[in-house]
Amino acid sequence: MPKVSVIMAVYNLENVEILGKSIASIQNQTCSDIEFIICDDGSTDNTRELLKKFAKKDRRIKLIYNSKNRKASYARNKCIKHAKGNYIAVMDADDISDIRRIERLSEFLDEHTEYDFVGCKGEFFVNQIGDDGEIYWYCRKPESKDFLFSLPYVHASMLFRKESLKRVQGYDISKNVIRAEDYDLLLRLYGEGMRGYNINEVLYYIRRDKNQYHRRKYRYRFHEAYIKYRGFRKLGLFPSGIIFAVKPLIVGLIPLHFMAVLQKKYYSKKQEAGK
Repeated sequence: MPKVSVIMAVYNLENVEILGKSIASIQNQTCSDIEFIICDDGSTDNTRELLKKFAKKDRRIKLIYNSKNRKASYARNKCIKHAKGNYIAVMDADDISDIRRIERLSEFLDEHTEYDFVGCKGEFFVNQIGDDGEIYWYCRKPESKDFLFSLPYVHASMLFRKESLKRVQGYDISKNVIRAEDYDLLLRLYGEGMRGYNINEVLYYIRRDKNQYHRRKYRYRFHEAYIKYRGFRKLGLFPSGIIFAVKPLIVGLIPLHFMAVLQKKYYSKKQEAGK
């Protein structure tokens, strides 16, 4: 029985270099007590054949398939159902994990039974690690109020106790949370009284696609507003939380460079406050 089950949802990513580096970063982990469950979410290109080639070279890789594209939440839940480990580690198909990531995060949960999940610092990159260097804002011990402005975790860096995910029935697969599944999951976990931690190490590298925000459809802003309204209300963050719940609708109308300035000011104040 593996200690950690790493789950990955993949859809139409036949780029050998990008997918290969992501998979290799899990294969080369210093923690070898893992299984790697990859769900091909109904790809229509050559992704499935590429995944089969990787699986043939590593018996820890277990491939599962969706006959059609069901989105990330459904694919991840399917991976969780097949998982045998007590810990579930998320991995995005175009990102890269530091080889110590699983070892460091699993050691933390072994030693700190009061936490249900743990994340780490995430560093952005464009083509190769080090070419960007920006760190996703770091919040050591997120509280409910830290969810107001944005997600205080790098979701894809996280390690969860499997029973914690089962307690909230995993990811929400409904259409009104698409592109906000990670935020929704963490809000529901906190709503059930569970808590997490972020260790002060860069152990995850986030591929930055400069066109991703331009491709993001405005209707997904309504999804984010919906899950925030629902989550903030359960966490007792109203009435002030209403302003932050509708923020995604406003952000969608604000120039990206101006929003980036506001975010940096907000997070720098939190860092100065010892967050």
